[in-house]
Amino acid sequence: MPTNKKERALFALITVLITVHAYVFYSLYVVNGSTFMNLTGTDSVMDAINKLGGVYMFGRYLPIWTVVLVEFCFAYLAEMLIGQPFSFKMACNNFDIKKTNPIHFETAVICATVGIMVPVMSFIAACLYYPYYIGFNIFTLLANWLKLICFNFPFAYFSQLFFIQPFVRQTFKIIFKRK
Repeated sequence: MPTNKKERALFALITVLITVHAYVFYSLYVVNGSTFMNLTGTDSVMDAINKLGGVYMFGRYLPIWTVVLVEFCFAYLAEMLIGQPFSFKMACNNFDIKKTNPIHFETAVICATVGIMVPVMSFIAACLYYPYYIGFNIFTLLANWLKLICFNFPFAYFSQLFFIQPFVRQTFKIIFKRK
């Protein structure tokens, strides 16, 4: 576990770097891939995205690298300002860090982070990918937000708990030579 601000910033950076790429892939290929291919009549998601002129964001089509960069910036800020501090406090409210098995405490932090970050990032995504060409409606935004939470929560929970966080924690231990 990170012990100071620099380590927390590096931990968040590694986590967000992996997570944003996973979510962009998940969102484009798994959730929306067949829709893109049906719209364009192509056989692959990448061909469909290229035929569309990119990914729809901010009311226009942007290249995938732009989407990744924008989501990375929002995710890193949200993780540093909201995710890390509040998830650690939530875990500390339910477990005594000195008496609890480290695996259980880390699992509590991961679960709390997912519980915080999924609604936050889903709301940001609902705003970024809102179909502004139809005009703005708060109920459409809220419906899109709820839909994104439903799509993202299971993926976030399992990917963070079983793949991303164990990998990041092991990488972090190697970088800082910790046991």
